[in-house]
Amino acid sequence: MAFDVVIKNGTIVDGTGSPPVKADIGVTGDRISALGDLSSANGARTIDATGLTIAPGWIDTHAHSDGALLNDPQHANGLRQGITTEILDQDGLSYAPLSRDDYLNYRRYLAGLLGDPPEDLDMSTIASFRSHYDGVGINTVCLVPHGPLRISSVGFVDAPIRGADLDKAKALLRQGLDEGARGLATGMSYYPNAYSDTEELIELCKVVAEYGGVYVTHLRDHETDRGFGGGGVTEALEIGRQSGVKVHFSHYRTQADSAGQVDELMAEIDAAKSEGVDITLECYPYPVGSSFPMSYFSGDFHEGGADGVLERLADPAQRSKYIAMLENYSVKALAENSWSVIGPESHKHLEGMYFRDVAAERGVSVPEMICDVILETKLFCGSRGAPPHSARLWRQVEADVMALLSRDDYMIGSDAIPIGEVCHPRAFGCFPRVVGRLRRRLGYPLEQVVQRLTQNPANRFGLTDRGVLAEGKFADIVVFDADRIIDQSSFEDPRVHPAGIPYVIVNGKIAVDHEELTGVLAGKPIP
Repeated sequence: MAFDVVIKNGTIVDGTGSPPVKADIGVTGDRISALGDLSSANGARTIDATGLTIAPGWIDTHAHSDGALLNDPQHANGLRQGITTEILDQDGLSYAPLSRDDYLNYRRYLAGLLGDPPEDLDMSTIASFRSHYDGVGINTVCLVPHGPLRISSVGFVDAPIRGADLDKAKALLRQGLDEGARGLATGMSYYPNAYSDTEELIELCKVVAEYGGVYVTHLRDHETDRGFGGGGVTEALEIGRQSGVKVHFSHYRTQADSAGQVDELMAEIDAAKSEGVDITLECYPYPVGSSFPMSYFSGDFHEGGADGVLERLADPAQRSKYIAMLENYSVKALAENSWSVIGPESHKHLEGMYFRDVAAERGVSVPEMICDVILETKLFCGSRGAPPHSARLWRQVEADVMALLSRDDYMIGSDAIPIGEVCHPRAFGCFPRVVGRLRRRLGYPLEQVVQRLTQNPANRFGLTDRGVLAEGKFADIVVFDADRIIDQSSFEDPRVHPAGIPYVIVNGKIAVDHEELTGVLAGKPIP
């Protein structure tokens, strides 16, 4: 027998949760064509996996790579982790379906989160959006993002979607689902998403339910009076009950102020599951997150998108209103944040600086400094939190994450924002941190952890022939050293690749060879 690629002498963890077995794998084209004893087989390329584990490529259920992939299709930060598929359009923040003018405006509004993809792209439909990712380093999965859906139906304004506007939004949503999207994504810390109310979301999710799709939600903490039960978990569960949609919770885990409280975290969700609400969840293994400063503001600050924000901050009278808004925010918490990405070269020196230090250097308050930097960079600025000072709290959050991952309804979403010199380390280290460092420290079975990173997300998002190693399945494969795999990305030096992942195969093509990129761009928009 002759194959394009043969992987010999390794231990297969097939993604189903079954115990590891010694076996070889043969790949022909983009599919796995044989598993078993292939000691006599030949391949155009043979990989000796002696002492190594062979698993399905990781599926990242939450990545903000929408813009980064369009500027850097190789996507080393994902591939080097063993990620072969990412789900885009997270938190409802992406680029389609939008007219050209709306794309250019929303692109600038999202620059601190997604970067600056090319201006001359057709983002008018989900089909055109997906086409831009044909021939990048990884496979991509699309959701219909709530933000563009609102902009294209009612505009970037604080208005409910009702009547004819709701009909238009539903039609755009149906079109997106017909064109390959796997569900609807929203984020209720962000705009224009947070201008919605629960009724709007239920109506949209009824459409998603008809398609068997998934409602992916970053829970509401803005405009909470518009959310059933004050937003948060309660609202998301009510949307699931009323619409019948599958609900998927983004980055749902304990934090420093709730470390060790896993049972309390899951109580309302487990009660809803017992009623029949279809729920899955994801988390990442870090105690703090990363975002962009748009999330600090609420209400009319956001109307009109980038143009509206810049106009308000340039007006002294309006600017004072928004400085006061931030002063009502937890200024102490904001002071501990740091700038993770800054677009203009003139301000690059701010990357990695704590807000408090930038404010002190400028002789202004932290809220004033934030407004200044947003205006000066024309919204091209992103931020991240600071990890807790207590190592005990940090390690407890990590233990909580692994306890959550032991549940059969959990998976991993890195929430990666792979832009900026001082980005969050999750963009480079999330998956090897789980599979390596935390699995070994806390003693979880390898086959269980792998299943949560592969078959679970493939099943939840309907990814055909992905997520397991079996004959006939797509050859998305990661080969790693289970004893050595480890993240090396840190808060002070985040753009460092992991160790212990010598080979990654995407659609049958070797994308990482001896821990080096091959330059192959075999990723496809799927399923």
